[in-house]
Amino acid sequence: MNMLLQQQKLAAGCKQRSVAQPSRGCVAAHTGLRSGRVASRQRSVTTAVMTPPAKSESSSPVYTTMSLDGQNLKTAKPRLVVLGSGWGAMSFLKALPTSISSTYELIVVSPRNYFLYTPLLPAVATGTMEERSIVEPVRNFIVGKGEFYEALCKDIDPVAKELVCCFPEDAGLDSACFKMSYDVLVMAVGSVNNTFGIKGVDQYCFYFKSIEDANRLRSRVSECFERAALPATPEEERKKLLTFVVVGGGPTGVEVAAELYDMIEEDLSKLYPNLVKDVSIQVVELMDHVLSTYDRAISLYTAEQFKRAGIKLVLNSRVASVEDGVVRVVNKANESVDIKFGACVWATGIAMNPLVRQLQEKLPGQSHFRSVLTDDCMRVKGSDGSIWALGDAATIDQPKALDYAEQLFEQADTNRDGRLSLEELRVLLNTASKEFSHLEEHARFLDSQTGVKRFGGLVAKSLSPADAAAAAASNSSQPFAVLLDGNTEISKEQFKDILGKVDKGLRALPATAQVANQQGKYLAAVFAGNRVTGAPELDAALADKIKPFRYFHKGSAAYVGSDKAVFDLPKFGPLTGTGAGFVWKSYETMSQFSFRNQCLVAADWLRTKIFGRDISRV
Repeated sequence: MNMLLQQQKLAAGCKQRSVAQPSRGCVAAHTGLRSGRVASRQRSVTTAVMTPPAKSESSSPVYTTMSLDGQNLKTAKPRLVVLGSGWGAMSFLKALPTSISSTYELIVVSPRNYFLYTPLLPAVATGTMEERSIVEPVRNFIVGKGEFYEALCKDIDPVAKELVCCFPEDAGLDSACFKMSYDVLVMAVGSVNNTFGIKGVDQYCFYFKSIEDANRLRSRVSECFERAALPATPEEERKKLLTFVVVGGGPTGVEVAAELYDMIEEDLSKLYPNLVKDVSIQVVELMDHVLSTYDRAISLYTAEQFKRAGIKLVLNSRVASVEDGVVRVVNKANESVDIKFGACVWATGIAMNPLVRQLQEKLPGQSHFRSVLTDDCMRVKGSDGSIWALGDAATIDQPKALDYAEQLFEQADTNRDGRLSLEELRVLLNTASKEFSHLEEHARFLDSQTGVKRFGGLVAKSLSPADAAAAAASNSSQPFAVLLDGNTEISKEQFKDILGKVDKGLRALPATAQVANQQGKYLAAVFAGNRVTGAPELDAALADKIKPFRYFHKGSAAYVGSDKAVFDLPKFGPLTGTGAGFVWKSYETMSQFSFRNQCLVAADWLRTKIFGRDISRV
């Protein structure tokens, strides 16, 4: 009787298909029921879900599994599922050719049906840019390539190769869950905000990763100024309302502070002339300088620019706690100071995505604190090649060169004199970088040592004497500082010291859009040029065909306010000033994924310059 009822329900479901349920699943459902059991190589299609009633005591949804007869992966199209719609996923999808649909059954699953161009998010928070100008619909990039489901993946079963996905709860509709099988899974789910366990961050701070975060900050700034403008607002409360704290001195924190300054200086100072004197922007940074991953000369330039703008840098300090309107900051001397604020932006640190943590627990050899470990081809370790990962969700597991110092030295010392010449070292690094990818940037340094000195000298002339001296002093910590002194040969001990310094700087690729973008394009080339099935016995031949991923650092940039920007470019060194600001705006405009958005961004820059920013709280 129970079996008959299930058949009737499934037959009714075939007559009235769910949006998330392909029509072929209906035919396959009856086939599966008639067969009496699931074949060993069966593949589950997108699965409809019967969600429990609101008053049900069961906390888990009831899934109605629908299957189709197994298909041989040697002839059938492998199902390629992509999780996410961020930089990694969208770069991957955009780079795939339209003909990819003839090779794979492509399905994209993401809780957001748009891509967000995050580098311009600070501009959205201040009205410089409108939100629609920097978002791209996901479906625009998969037309003719595959299907898109707006859903949040909540669980991955790497053994059964099955996903559990649900319609996002914040969309305003009842959640609808389904199960879906995959042959190959590409994880591009990104990361989440890291509060470092600090009390009050979730309740009282503004995060800065989504378009909703930017809109909330934009509304909050407007609220603070309108409240401060009321005649009954006491002076102490007014100063509190007009104090904006940014926690984190990285590119995001610096750009948020710079955009806030521009908005206040160029627009709000005219609309609230009596309030400008009480405005305060403060940046809290744990290190002794902002933009710590950039060239030290850039950090010094940014600090000087902020000083002229009146932006206060609270350096060598950490946040101990956050309360309603108050952030407690502790310096290295363990002295605490309470900073009252109208808005506090949390722009520091990222943490592991919960989905990544779940997957780690199900795979052997996964122990990274922030992401899943992959090989140098972006395949997740322990998944037998069925799961690939990129962006913030992935970290390439790299061996340390120092462990092979003796072997590398013997290989490079071709004349057996117990020393390595500059040429021998250069050849070694170029050769060894194929196995130790983190040596590649140092190999490029030796390849262009003359050019580095030439361009570095030009940049040094553009800096003040104090800044140039500080930049030169920072070279002492470089792995090849011994060669900068004019030495042309190094001993084995010096070679080991160099490798030790290089390995000490060994880290996962930076969590930037540039890295995710290159990884997405790389994986698109891999999947377009090869037929990846996710089955180890069928993919064994791909090992020799797929070249490892190599990240090419094109440089770093940040906007620092007053139409000025900073660039940290390989070989050329730091570039700063108004000219760099024009290049930055041009680059961010042309980097949009579509011509439509390029036009919208350019129009927003022009609109802001001519008409100013719209401060309406809508």
